[in-house]
Amino acid sequence: MQYTDWGERAARWSGICSETVSVRGTAAHYLVTQRQQVPEGPVHLLVPNPANSASNWLDVLAELRPHAHAIAVDLPGTIAGHTALPNRRAAGIEANVLFLRDFADALGLDQVVVHGWSAGGMIALLFADQAPERVAGLVLVAPALPPPLSVGEARLCRTFGRAGLVIVAPVARALFHVSRRRILAAQLRALDDPASIAGSKWNAGGGLTRMSPEIAALMRDEMSAVDPTRLGRAVTVYASLISLMLVRRRPVLDAMRRVASPTLLVWGDEDRLAARASIDDWTAQRPDWHLAVLHRTGHAPPFEVPADYARTVIDWYAHGFPTGRAV
Repeated sequence: MQYTDWGERAARWSGICSETVSVRGTAAHYLVTQRQQVPEGPVHLLVPNPANSASNWLDVLAELRPHAHAIAVDLPGTIAGHTALPNRRAAGIEANVLFLRDFADALGLDQVVVHGWSAGGMIALLFADQAPERVAGLVLVAPALPPPLSVGEARLCRTFGRAGLVIVAPVARALFHVSRRRILAAQLRALDDPASIAGSKWNAGGGLTRMSPEIAALMRDEMSAVDPTRLGRAVTVYASLISLMLVRRRPVLDAMRRVASPTLLVWGDEDRLAARASIDDWTAQRPDWHLAVLHRTGHAPPFEVPADYARTVIDWYAHGFPTGRAV
């Protein structure tokens, strides 16, 4: 869905607009806060999980708007987004990093604080590593990054993982093709009753019952309008993600070691996807990363606690990007 002013949809989203820009010939959709009297500083560039869409950031955009100019981008290959997909491979993680660089070029974004949520966190990290001159700050929100593995586990993943993905991805696409309408119906049922997720295998921790009614209704409307054939794009996204987390880990591990931008790691203490062991491993590798723990929150801080999330980011930025653990 697109609105000239999202205040037409919900009063809390007033001053957030849908815009489109050409990125190397591809029509790219994004959400942007209208410019107003905010402190001078870099633009906040919000990157969603690439299987989802920019609209997932609406409540955060509303919270950021009084404090900073902010943009949320629809990546190619999103299920409910509006950015065109030039080809199937364009939905992969590394392709999305290149897209993000071209998107920043197209909008003339010279200095950004880039936020990446879940798999979008990996895209944001690689973007910050490849374009350090552009990134004033990096915010990793429950990011999907390589977990700690023993030498034996890493060798096993390298040995069998590539072949496994080659076999599994086509099978998964076929299953999505056959079951796509049932999958969409199940997602709609979950959106009708977010509390039902708590006891299911899809529970990522925290509580999606804390979503604002506006976001919950929007997600349901967007999912109702999805062309079922687009679900197969998620296979490309997640095959690419799993490969970089478990099989071809070195490029991401090197980026984690090299990235020079001040970095804020935001994690919910009830997150069941980004495990505590991973958080401890990443902060041991990068003790300069500023860890902010959101209590009673799961894998979706921008849904569950958008005001707390935005306040955490703005405070970190306002205090000059402090390092180490936050209270």
